[in-house]
Amino acid sequence: MRVLIACEFSGVVRDAFVAKGHDAWSCDILPGEGVNSHRHYQQDIFEVIGRDWDLMIAHPPCTRLANSGVRWLNERNLWGDLEEAILFFNKLKLANIGKIAVENPIPHKYAVNGIGKYDQIIQPWQFGHGETKATCLWLKNLPKLQATNIVEGREQRIWSLPPSSDRAKLRSMTYIGIAKAMAEQWG
Repeated sequence: MRVLIACEFSGVVRDAFVAKGHDAWSCDILPGEGVNSHRHYQQDIFEVIGRDWDLMIAHPPCTRLANSGVRWLNERNLWGDLEEAILFFNKLKLANIGKIAVENPIPHKYAVNGIGKYDQIIQPWQFGHGETKATCLWLKNLPKLQATNIVEGREQRIWSLPPSSDRAKLRSMTYIGIAKAMAEQWG
């Protein structure tokens, strides 16, 4: 299966699909990382999306869409940024690919008005990680992800990361257990 992981620099999801024998590639404006970093397009996702893909898993930027950042819309007058984020999200969600999953944190009400309601919420603790980080999935022709390893512990590690130059990158990375579940269940 040809799999495109959109807006992923870390290679976590891409590498999970490659490990299952799929022709998986990531694409981001940042350089690729991970075991198969040579399977990465460092360019605009919409230059790659038109190729022949069977499945796309997209991780669009959540800064303006996530409930956690809604307070900044008025305070910093970021409504134009929100509109751009909604357009980008919807271009991914509506791409001409047979199977699509778009993931993002819980969106605020203004984002939901533009991108629609999600199909599922998953947590890392359902996939072998003792942490919380609610992740929403918008699904096209894919089943909901089933939990693979429910564990104890509900630490909010990602939310409580201290300020640093790589904080945004660390917060955006997909948990390995979730990536493996995607590869096993959607591959």
